[in-house]
Amino acid sequence: MDKKLVALIMLFFITFALFVGALIFKDPLISLTRAKEGYTPSPVRSMILAWPIRAVVADGISESVINVFVISQSNRPLADKVVTLTNSLGSLDKKIVKTDNNGKATFKISSNTPGVAEIEATVEPNIKIANKISINFE
Repeated sequence: MDKKLVALIMLFFITFALFVGALIFKDPLISLTRAKEGYTPSPVRSMILAWPIRAVVADGISESVINVFVISQSNRPLADKVVTLTNSLGSLDKKIVKTDNNGKATFKISSNTPGVAEIEATVEPNIKIANKISINFE
């Protein structure tokens, strides 16, 4: 009878220790085992927008504002991602900008030469955003 009681008490303490361990270490274990996909930019969900895109005066002063929104595969805005723009015409105020807490990076473009500026964005680590924009300088 004593051996059965000792075995039952040991079983209780082992079960209790496992229960407490699961409660205490549940969150750290989940954070260690969960994939980091939420921090990778999506080339399809991320986007480039500009205003205005037509009839921007090619005087070197008038500007079009370009906003790049960096979004993850799980539709979350990504902060502190480096965005690089390339353009075929005109001058950008900045070539490289980090995204804010809303996943937005803002650029401005102007041109002295009339024509169409093709704009593309790349987000670290070397992910090209699928959509491109064209700005018409007249």
